[in-house]
Amino acid sequence: MRVSEGARNARSGASCAMDTGYAYFVFMSVRYGLLALLERAPMHGYQLRVEFERSTGVTWPLNIGQVYTTLARLSRDGLVTENEGEEPGKVAYALTDAGRAELAEWFASPVAHQDRPRDELAIKVALAVGTPGVDVPAVLRTQRTATLRTLRELTRLKTEAEDDEAWLLILDAMIFRTEAEVRWLDHIEARLAQPRRRSSRRKPVGAPAEDRVETP
Repeated sequence: MRVSEGARNARSGASCAMDTGYAYFVFMSVRYGLLALLERAPMHGYQLRVEFERSTGVTWPLNIGQVYTTLARLSRDGLVTENEGEEPGKVAYALTDAGRAELAEWFASPVAHQDRPRDELAIKVALAVGTPGVDVPAVLRTQRTATLRTLRELTRLKTEAEDDEAWLLILDAMIFRTEAEVRWLDHIEARLAQPRRRSSRRKPVGAPAEDRVETP
């Protein structure tokens, strides 16, 4: 079947939109993460990087270049100010009133599902199901082994977290999501093991009925 130029362009546009949406999600998360840290106290770029990674349990390592790029945009938008730091040659960043207002609005707003990163595993399994020659049960087994290994590691980290409340909250979220992934893999495996249903062909509404030959 030939794919029209318009269809190809539409698919390409959808892919670009997904890539752009993911990049926007990452940018906005770092943006508000830095604003939240600056609400605690003025800091320079390296301090913000260290505090960001500490606050997220090192689950989201930041490139120092990404930190300064985001800070430059925040300064341009009037959300932070640049001041002379206590250490010579270092700039200390501080929140403005506009920055505090934007941070408060962010905390008051829910995170929409479409703002979260796309699920690579779901896409991978969906593609495996429709791709000839792919051993789908093997794909599921491999993923389940890796996911269970991750779950054991997260559980171990939780026992060592002691009284770090922020890290414990992140670990709980990661454990719940990992457990849900195991359940989803089990569900997919059980579903694929069931005999496939025959798809009934239905005529479009208003289509003429077929001529029938009546036997005497």
